[in-house]
Amino acid sequence: MGVMIPDLKTKIGPLELKNPVIAASGTFGYGLEYAPLMDLDLLGGIVVKGLSLKSMAGNAPPRTVETPCGMLNAIGLANMGVEAFLRDKLPRLRGLKTNIIVNIYGHHMDDYGELASVLKGVDGISALEVNISCPNVECGGMVFGVDPDVSARVTEKVVKNTDKPVIVKLTPNVADIRVIATAVESAGAHIISMINTITGMAIDVETRRPKLANIFGGLSGPAIRPVAVRMVYQVAKTVKIPVIGIGGIMDYRDALEFLIAGARAVQVGTANFVNPRAMLEIVEGLRRYCEEKGITRITEIIGSVIT
Repeated sequence: MGVMIPDLKTKIGPLELKNPVIAASGTFGYGLEYAPLMDLDLLGGIVVKGLSLKSMAGNAPPRTVETPCGMLNAIGLANMGVEAFLRDKLPRLRGLKTNIIVNIYGHHMDDYGELASVLKGVDGISALEVNISCPNVECGGMVFGVDPDVSARVTEKVVKNTDKPVIVKLTPNVADIRVIATAVESAGAHIISMINTITGMAIDVETRRPKLANIFGGLSGPAIRPVAVRMVYQVAKTVKIPVIGIGGIMDYRDALEFLIAGARAVQVGTANFVNPRAMLEIVEGLRRYCEEKGITRITEIIGSVIT
């Protein structure tokens, strides 16, 4: 008898993934940059760099700094703008046999609805991921995602103006992430992805200046993983819609933590900077784990944590 090949397919809302491993936004460019280094078709999906209505240069450098077990970034969501993406990147991305997810963000409530409208009916886009970790100009710079009502209104704007599944990406910089998750679920989100980076700061003790020109940045990498696993566990038990786990996943065992905690898929970010083939190694590791444990389908372990 031949060796049983485990089924790594998973479903997040209406999306079918060949495996639960997705490239996280902002860490994988527009996807095509990694094509010389790996077979992109082997991934469950790719979330492209966050797009705004117009191109943005982002923050002044230095914009990244290494920290113990992670990194701080203050890129400032630099991107080419949605029109240039549709013209220059999407035609090539359409040739890939994986899910292309477009991350969108704005600084005004209406930006989100407008972006969703621009992308409505466009072929080759599997879903939209809504970044609500941005400063809201209407609310004096407060981040959209820290207020449940504002988070819900942004979600509604996107859902109303799109024909694609809507993933809302949650910020961890809140008192209780379950409140925000419930709000976006009620507003029509199909999927939740979490967590975005944790706000941090690093100081050069010789110059006494912040190491980032922006002063604060987003902390990512293994340092935040226990926080992310805890939040995914809490939210997966609270909402009915599927959750994608994000935060410091470096290898297949890290990915398994999130799946066992209740995530139906994972996104890998910072690991891509260290090892461009990290995601393929994670897919292979998940396959081996299932073989060794006699698991026929990866979905069997989702939410299987014993407490």
